[in-house]
Amino acid sequence: MARLIGMHTHDVRFPTSRTLDGSDAMNPDPDYSAAYLRLVTDAGDGLEGHGFVFTIGRGNDVQVAALRALEGFVVGREVEATLADLGGVWRELVHDSQLRWLGPEKGVMHMAVGAVVNALWDLRAKRAGQPLWRLLASLSPEEIVGLVDFRYLSDALTREEALEILRRAEPGRAEREGRLLAEGYPAYTTTPGWLGYDDEKLARLCREAVVEGFSQIKLKVGGDLVDDTRRLGIAREAVGPGVRIAVDANQRWDVAEAIRWIEALRPFDLAWVEEPTSPDDVLGHAAIARAVAPVPVATGEHAANRVVFKQFLQAEALSVVQLDATRVAGVNENVAILLLAAKFGVRVCPHAGGVGLCEAVQHLAMFDFLAVSGSVEERMIEFVDHLHEHFVTPVDVRHGRYHPPLAPGAGTEMHPQSIEEYTQTPDQCAAG
Repeated sequence: MARLIGMHTHDVRFPTSRTLDGSDAMNPDPDYSAAYLRLVTDAGDGLEGHGFVFTIGRGNDVQVAALRALEGFVVGREVEATLADLGGVWRELVHDSQLRWLGPEKGVMHMAVGAVVNALWDLRAKRAGQPLWRLLASLSPEEIVGLVDFRYLSDALTREEALEILRRAEPGRAEREGRLLAEGYPAYTTTPGWLGYDDEKLARLCREAVVEGFSQIKLKVGGDLVDDTRRLGIAREAVGPGVRIAVDANQRWDVAEAIRWIEALRPFDLAWVEEPTSPDDVLGHAAIARAVAPVPVATGEHAANRVVFKQFLQAEALSVVQLDATRVAGVNENVAILLLAAKFGVRVCPHAGGVGLCEAVQHLAMFDFLAVSGSVEERMIEFVDHLHEHFVTPVDVRHGRYHPPLAPGAGTEMHPQSIEEYTQTPDQCAAG
């Protein structure tokens, strides 16, 4: 009887602040980082489960500590029984009274639970010999619903409604998988748009995005309206009228300020405006959405849990759901968010602006296409061209589309040499 015998954590930080990759109005000098964990078994097959929480540097100080606090929940478990009941494992971890007191269901402990859950899904997919997207899409509607905790959701989505959504999508799964394998999944790119890039680099990267086949790019905004207007003009000239441009304020504005700023940028034919204000301000987002319509409002990368997404959808405060692979409590909670989006008829365009997020979140979007929404209409996954070389199964983005990974696992495993090279020691962390 194989057991989980080890949970190893690593403080992995990449110095992206040196080139201002990832820079925006609220985060001028991020170092893309991963509070990383490996789950080890005594099964003798060499398979491990890998997961992480994305931070931008010093956040690893507390996030790694949170991961280590969960070791006692994991080590010693029987592997087969644990992997066969990941819905039960999710509930056990999320509803532990000591952990809930620190949230409840939000913050560093909730994200740490998500890293453990994602690592368990990575291990389950590897043992099944399947990529995670295919493993999830092969589950029956009843098995998928069993992953979801409907507590706090039933006023918006019941178990029976979720089953109906999944059963409605079931007949076309095989045909959609064929399409996915042949055509890939649509992508958009944020690579040109970091706020710290100069105008020449912005224009060059915009032109390259068009050549690479992207039909949408995204620019960071919110630092200075005059600068934003100039940069959007440069981008629009570089990509032409046929490529859409989204903008991302990264929570920079108050509500009234957001409305004024978006109105000033409206002539650039915005694909959407992302995170215009505090990620917790559901009613503020709703007011902005009403005022700037028909410009869509997109948000979700910093939404703490499925309940916040429920409220955004109920309040008609967003038009684009941007779930994140490591912000909430892992695969299970993201399945709940996908079902909520399907219930409300809102498109999902996942956030992937961070180390490993492209590799991880593509599995959720592809599962959504196959087993939940059944659609890629107006849907796309964010792409940034940074740090993929550090992953065992890097994303394959060609001609503006994600091509599905076929390697077993959840895409969350880093190369051992990358972990070793970029892991911070306590002394390095103290030195900043």
